[in-house]
Amino acid sequence: MLSLRGLLVNSRLPKPTCLGIKFQPTTSEERRIHKTQNTTNLLAPTCNYLRLAPRCLHKSSLLLQSVKDKVPMVEPPKKLTEQVATAISPYVRLMRMDRPIGTYLLFWPCAWSIALSANAGCWPDLYMLGLFASGALIMRGAGCTINDLWDRDIDKKVERTRSRPLASGEITPFDAIVFLSAQLSLGLLVLLQLNLECIMLGACSLGLVITYPLMKRITYWPQLVLGMAFNWGALLGWCATQGTVDWSACLPLYFSGICWTIIYDTIYAHQDKKDDVQIGVKSTALRFGDNTKVWLSGFTAAMLSGLTAAGMACDQTLPYYASVGIVAGHLIQQIYSLNIDNATDCAKKFFSNSQVGLILFLGIVLGTLLKSEDTTKETKTNKTAISSGSGSSSSPTINGFVPLPST
Repeated sequence: MLSLRGLLVNSRLPKPTCLGIKFQPTTSEERRIHKTQNTTNLLAPTCNYLRLAPRCLHKSSLLLQSVKDKVPMVEPPKKLTEQVATAISPYVRLMRMDRPIGTYLLFWPCAWSIALSANAGCWPDLYMLGLFASGALIMRGAGCTINDLWDRDIDKKVERTRSRPLASGEITPFDAIVFLSAQLSLGLLVLLQLNLECIMLGACSLGLVITYPLMKRITYWPQLVLGMAFNWGALLGWCATQGTVDWSACLPLYFSGICWTIIYDTIYAHQDKKDDVQIGVKSTALRFGDNTKVWLSGFTAAMLSGLTAAGMACDQTLPYYASVGIVAGHLIQQIYSLNIDNATDCAKKFFSNSQVGLILFLGIVLGTLLKSEDTTKETKTNKTAISSGSGSSSSPTINGFVPLPST
């Protein structure tokens, strides 16, 4: 019986000539077959046909490869999570969740006010801090949506903003309005958790939020309107915890916050001043021009004065004033090292202002924890006496005086 190797050699199958190896019979039976057929030019592999390398079947392999090249590659369907992420990504960027610095800057005045209103030796109300933090996130996003709706045509002409969802066409104006309605509804839901005075006071700020984007078309002071809107929480935070606004403390705090906003947003506006000139948009960066550092130094002094007055009204202690001093050093360093013609440096200085808010908040908390209750009670008594005295008649009261009966 012929061996399997002999059958393969004796068969009429095409010989694998691509190996270029001359056939060498090994067994006596293979030599006999080789001599009888006189196949001196036969080529055979040194291994079994079943172990041939893929390159031996070159014709069929090339055919299969050409078929594969002609068939279009079908991408596998995306997962549900990937589809959802792609769908919501424009809305996340619309409300600037990828750039949370604006949320921080909106939250810090609220946190200052809540911490200042805490009783002596007590921590600030954590529930209120969490509530205002969520409100800052929602309302900052709503403000960005309103801003982009007003400025979608302007944003297309500015290099830094042309990739925004509304300017690039990823979201239609109608979709943005629907999304804005949802944001405002959530913001109202947060506001309804507060007392009635807070609800009325918070509703008053909506006009500033809506009209701010228009101010850059009208005046060189849009940052002033932005400061009035962004620091409304300085009034709202105290009202949320105490039921009313202590104007002697909240007004200086609100004034300081406005000055702070003018400082950091003027630095921010210097990034786009070249585009703003071409488009016709106004800002304090264009108003101040080369005298920016002088103007910002003045607003820094005004901010520090307001913070000092707010601390005195609240009987704050050493940690508070130490934090005000650190804030002063931080702002002075910002202004001194600022390069208004370098967009990267302006952005870096702008982002660092979140540290200013945190430093002051920690100073308020530590200062309140070290406050004595006796001093606080004495201050409240003096304020009550002054308010009651102003409400009574202007005639002086003399002890032991008995008025004569009228005739």
